[in-house]
Amino acid sequence: MTERPSANRLSAQELHDIDAYWRAANYLTIGQIYLLDNPLLREPLRLEHVKPRLLGHWGTSPGLSFIYAHLNRAIKQRDANVIYICGPGHGGPAMVANTYLEGTYSEINPDIALNEAGMKKLFRQFSFPGGIPSHAAPDVPGSIHEGGELGYALSHAYGAAFDNPDLVVACVVGDGEAETGPLATSWHSNKFLNPALDGAVLPILHLNGYKIANPTILARIPEGELRALFVGYGYETLFVEGDDPALMHERMAIVLDDALDRIKAIQDAARRDLKTARSRPKWPMIVLRSPKGWTGPREVDGLKTEGFWRAHQVPLSGLAENPAHLRMLEEWMRSYRPEELFDTGGAPMATIRATAPEGDRRMSANPHANGGLLRRSLELPALHEHAVSLERPGGVKAESTRVMGSFLRDVLTLNQASKNFRIVGPDETASNRLQDVFEVTERAWMEEILPEDVHLAREGRVLEILSEHTCQGWLEGYLLTGRHGFFSCYEAFTHIVDSMFNQHAKWLDACRKLAWRRPIASLNYLLSSHVWQQEHNGFSHQDPGFIDVALNKKADVVRVYLPADANSLLCVTDHVLKTWNRINIIVAGKANSWQWLSIDEAKVHCDAGIGIWDWASTDRGDEPDVVMACAGDVPTLETLAAVQILKRHIPELKIRLVNVVDLMTLQPKEHHPHGLSDREFDALFTRDRPVIFAYHGYPWTIHRLTYRRTNHDNIHVRGYNEEGTTTTPFDMTVLNGLDRYHLVLGVLDRIPEPAGAHIQLKQAMEGKLIDHHAYIREHGQDMPEILGWKWEQ
Repeated sequence: MTERPSANRLSAQELHDIDAYWRAANYLTIGQIYLLDNPLLREPLRLEHVKPRLLGHWGTSPGLSFIYAHLNRAIKQRDANVIYICGPGHGGPAMVANTYLEGTYSEINPDIALNEAGMKKLFRQFSFPGGIPSHAAPDVPGSIHEGGELGYALSHAYGAAFDNPDLVVACVVGDGEAETGPLATSWHSNKFLNPALDGAVLPILHLNGYKIANPTILARIPEGELRALFVGYGYETLFVEGDDPALMHERMAIVLDDALDRIKAIQDAARRDLKTARSRPKWPMIVLRSPKGWTGPREVDGLKTEGFWRAHQVPLSGLAENPAHLRMLEEWMRSYRPEELFDTGGAPMATIRATAPEGDRRMSANPHANGGLLRRSLELPALHEHAVSLERPGGVKAESTRVMGSFLRDVLTLNQASKNFRIVGPDETASNRLQDVFEVTERAWMEEILPEDVHLAREGRVLEILSEHTCQGWLEGYLLTGRHGFFSCYEAFTHIVDSMFNQHAKWLDACRKLAWRRPIASLNYLLSSHVWQQEHNGFSHQDPGFIDVALNKKADVVRVYLPADANSLLCVTDHVLKTWNRINIIVAGKANSWQWLSIDEAKVHCDAGIGIWDWASTDRGDEPDVVMACAGDVPTLETLAAVQILKRHIPELKIRLVNVVDLMTLQPKEHHPHGLSDREFDALFTRDRPVIFAYHGYPWTIHRLTYRRTNHDNIHVRGYNEEGTTTTPFDMTVLNGLDRYHLVLGVLDRIPEPAGAHIQLKQAMEGKLIDHHAYIREHGQDMPEILGWKWEQ
């Protein structure tokens, strides 16, 4: 961004041009909401020119276009690299209007050309069947933030700015959005932004006073309190207030220049002398206070509209029943003087087009807003360098996520120069045993660092804040602008971002239908400290249900992996870091536990996603008497322990053990690209033999995935049944019937033997459960045979 002294005021020509651009954007916005035909009002407006269903939101739109116009001026004058994040939920028509004026929209959609016919198509498609949504969805070039993601705009903006030193992210925060919890926390993101190494975020809080039907808090509190609030957050607050367009243009130009000058001064000082980056700067932000529905109808049917909540959606409705409203609509649209804005062919006047930047400097064409254009593959370490060495299954113990941490440490090292990989999480990197990453980086931190602090640094590549919302928003913004990352979180608390997960999945799904949207790196979750390892924290920390939220999304987007040991986890981690346009969920424990597969065996197993473990089976390739299936590290351990009991007491029983890493393999192939065909599924699970399935999460998930399979009626699932407390690790499995003794009982109840044939073993298992119950209440830990168990061939 080249330096430019702040101007005291706009020249007459600048004022004329910027106002004309703004009027054109407003005209195009109203046209999208209302019109099917007669886009340039070349004839009197008639009812047949208007859409039968009026959808869309006018209230926030004029303010959004006002900001867009002024950012364009600043970009041109400074050669600035800027993207625009539209936080207000329903600003879609304004964002489309601006991208159309810049020409980008027509470049992507040649049939919506810069002429009268193109304008008619532009208007018709908005919120119309077969058209485009009302939000700033993926269809809108320049957008990395769907308007439906209310509350995440600012965290997306900071995620985009990390490691993008030349980028300015202008983030408009609506005053309704500002009332959400995720947005309130994200103001603290400035404590993690390094002016020497990162880009800048310019928050623009747009106070237009109202939500759908109520005033907004920040618009009503006294200005002193408002200013103090943002001083407390650590910002220099610059105000632009009023409703007179000419005066507001002057004020906005001066304030925006001031803000960009302050950003440049902060960055220049930090980059000249890295010591100046040792303290957090006071970044500028702008508070824009303008009327809701600015320049729209002041009153409708005698009721206040402009500057009131009635302007939120469609100020003039019921046009068929009220011809006066149709006349008001025409007067409103003609008030922008479209004959001055568009030429005889319907194209924006050359002077209006000239106010926008050119090429990639257009915010709608900036490659950072189509991050797949910038995405580069990560350089990944060799798996064998991190693999757990074992001579036989169950021959050694390891902390699976710690092994993963050493792998991620080397990912950070190998990609240090490109600075395109970050780890985020809510204060849980070390807790989840990923602490080896701190050998090569630290946690980012721009506040005071005390002598006794550990692993804090201004240039750290691990981002931790105790807000899952902010972590998710940061990582999404980082990925959407072309980089890679990992989100580590306690399993139960990943639910906090359910809505954000849903919106990102919808974004990715929508992008698949847009050829011009290039694929971005996948959003990767590690869910650790999972349900079976939260016995010490109790019931509130025990919930594996995030998997079920994920399974509601389309098959092309979501993957769920349940590696049973460290080498399987390594293979899955290596795989997901190579994928794009996915959401990958990995569930893996951090406890020191037995390891089952060599790295070469793990590669084969994970590539298939599911398979028979011959070394643990006794069917020797024949048709089994029972299939014992497992998915997840603790379910795998308990299943193996159950198999060992059965082998000892019923050596003639033919057992097949099937382990599942990729949960999606259980779905039919026609429903998921990773799914097994019916023939493949039957080859593993048989067509008529009992299947005892030990599963990490809620049992009905397995039934949901397999209900169309031939042998579904014989599949009996053990999993988490919402039974938990503060107890011992093994007791968690007992409470939910997932333990080895219940699994053995499940087999005995279903194998085709004469009644009572194995009564002694059944009684022994029931006795073990009684012994366990008594032992843990006396000793406070699990029985020695549980703590000292190991696999025997």
